[in-house]
Amino acid sequence: MGLSLVDYLFLYSLLSTWLLLLMNIFLTFSGYRFYTISSSKKIDILKEMTEFPSVSILIPAHNEEKVIGKTVKAMLSLNYPEDKFEVIVINDNSSDDTGKILEELKKTYSNKNLRIITTDKITGGKGKSNALNIGYQNSKSDYIVVYDADNTPEKLALRYLVYAITNSKDLGAVIGKFRTRNKYKNILTRFINIETLSFQWMAQAGRWQLFRLCTIPGTNFIIRRSVIEALGGWDIHAIAEDTEISFRIYKMGYRIGFMPLAVTWEQEPEKLRVWFKQRTRWAKGNVYVLLKYLKNIYREKTKSVLFDLYYFFSVYFLFLSSVILSDIIFILGLFTDIKISLSSNFFVIWILAYILFILEVSIALTLEKGESNYKNIILVALMYFSYCQLWMIVAIKGMILYFKDVLFKQETKWYKTERF
Repeated sequence: MGLSLVDYLFLYSLLSTWLLLLMNIFLTFSGYRFYTISSSKKIDILKEMTEFPSVSILIPAHNEEKVIGKTVKAMLSLNYPEDKFEVIVINDNSSDDTGKILEELKKTYSNKNLRIITTDKITGGKGKSNALNIGYQNSKSDYIVVYDADNTPEKLALRYLVYAITNSKDLGAVIGKFRTRNKYKNILTRFINIETLSFQWMAQAGRWQLFRLCTIPGTNFIIRRSVIEALGGWDIHAIAEDTEISFRIYKMGYRIGFMPLAVTWEQEPEKLRVWFKQRTRWAKGNVYVLLKYLKNIYREKTKSVLFDLYYFFSVYFLFLSSVILSDIIFILGLFTDIKISLSSNFFVIWILAYILFILEVSIALTLEKGESNYKNIILVALMYFSYCQLWMIVAIKGMILYFKDVLFKQETKWYKTERF
């Protein structure tokens, strides 16, 4: 008896899922290897760091009245020579009390190097990339550091970032680690906490250990001023500006390093509506970056760019299509006569894939103190059938919105995550 179309679709779904899972398990073990190596290298940052180049910290802020005060205070409290760093807050066309709070902070910390740049609807309000370009153009330091407006970095975070980038000429940028400040708020923030930790130890640390590359996140990173100047700033058309600039840094021949000791704490969405909008923007922005560089892949000679293009393609096309197909086949099997005629061994393979998913995420959690517990393991088991399925909807909507903008030649709109 020959295989039916449903059987072939099921096989495609199974193979695509396993392809990404196997790639991620290699990244997970590589991340674990990076953790063991970096943990054995004890860095006494207060004694070993002897050079203090000038640093400009950029903080884009659009309607951030709920968090901006705490963030600025945290920046001004960083353990770094006061005459060697400046904090530049770009009050980007805010309509709330962000400007008022910043002016009060300016008065309170008049002896600190705090600068406030206020834009209006003509010069600002055009997204994070535009705000960063404005901040960069008004900065004067050798290195640029970027933090989101909801971040509270640990006091030594800036030292670790500077230490890492000044000790290697091959690094065009260095990223730190971010943790979820409000992870205990509800089950959504717990899921996000697990997602961010597994991503950082799997995709960031794992890729760095294997290929010496990372992707810049939206916050907690340092970049050489000379690199920004050569790139001409951030791409104002990219709503995933962090991913886009990472590709251009690769193409320049630089690497992007990972320094997990540079830790910042950030606020994550507490409502599904806010999470959905944020993740849709990410998906839409990553599709823009993928297609921007994929069309010239045959000309690409930089291996790091090629690997990341393959990685993003696997996530947004192979894995996404496999999840959609498996869900459709499952639903059809419940409510129609359409069945898979393959042997039960293939269902065993699917179950093994599910177990592998739990295993790789659980391994990543062991690398963070206090995160490897039975409650989180149970949440990981639930994530595949809930949180991961929601990601599928997000990815589909992100693609639809991207192609809609292209088709109707609409200007890309940047959604700012709501704060709590």
